[in-house]
Amino acid sequence: MTYQIHHYPAELIDVVHLDGGKRVVVRPVLPQDADLTGAFFRDLSAPSRYERFMTSMREVPADLMRRFTEIDYADHLALVAEVFVDGRETVIAEARYVRGSDPTVAEFAVSVAEAWQGHKLARLLLGKLVCRAAAAGVRRIVGETLATNARMISLARKAGFTITPSPDVRGLMLLEKIIDSGSFGQPCNDAEAVSLAA
Repeated sequence: MTYQIHHYPAELIDVVHLDGGKRVVVRPVLPQDADLTGAFFRDLSAPSRYERFMTSMREVPADLMRRFTEIDYADHLALVAEVFVDGRETVIAEARYVRGSDPTVAEFAVSVAEAWQGHKLARLLLGKLVCRAAAAGVRRIVGETLATNARMISLARKAGFTITPSPDVRGLMLLEKIIDSGSFGQPCNDAEAVSLAA
């Protein structure tokens, strides 16, 4: 069965300049990004991959990669950040939210390549996710991270998430943010995305 894109949200394509003038393209993921996305996860350090998936893996299994790249852009939105060096694309970060049975709740995840951490890229991507989620009617965005993942906990705290220990799993932290209903249906721009995440 061939995967078909019903509505690619081209309005989410953006070019941003990080500190130091580094040019980064942020765009929704495409099915043909499986190799680029696989290389991104493969190039993460083992501890970073463990923090992202909360399990040890070297390669993302093919069925999971399909779920990561063949998305509907409504219940599942994924953004990649990429740079071009000598005409070659390289994914340096990815962020996504997925809605479950309750369409007002979405779970998020963000990963940034080690060499690109410290440039506020995770904050930018999370801001764009939250803004888009709000426009889609999501009222609560949630996530999980290890208690040892200081970068994610710091990001979540700065973005206004409530951080609490899991009552069920030792060493797991639950992240939750209630999205302001006043932002529903409003267009997202960089300033709004950052302010929503800040």
